[in-house]
Amino acid sequence: MVTEVSYLLGSRLGVDPEVRFLGDLAAGNFIVEPVAASDWMRIAELVARYADLPLGTVDASVVAVAERLGINDIATLDRPHFTVVKSNINAMNLLP
Repeated sequence: MVTEVSYLLGSRLGVDPEVRFLGDLAAGNFIVEPVAASDWMRIAELVARYADLPLGTVDASVVAVAERLGINDIATLDRPHFTVVKSNINAMNLLP
């Protein structure tokens, strides 16, 4: 996830936002949640279900981890995918 966020920031907004993001990670301003072994089947289910988007493993892992943690707030620069996906928890609140 961190690599995709870094890539998107760097490619869409430039190196300064990417560097600030990395600094925020180092400062503990964001918590990096690993994908658990139990998440992989849900990720596979989402990738298959939304193959026509295509959703992809990274976005599906965001949904699966949010479901596991019971989190509705999703920070994303990729709104089109997340507006289509139906989560097993309440409606996702897309930020910003």
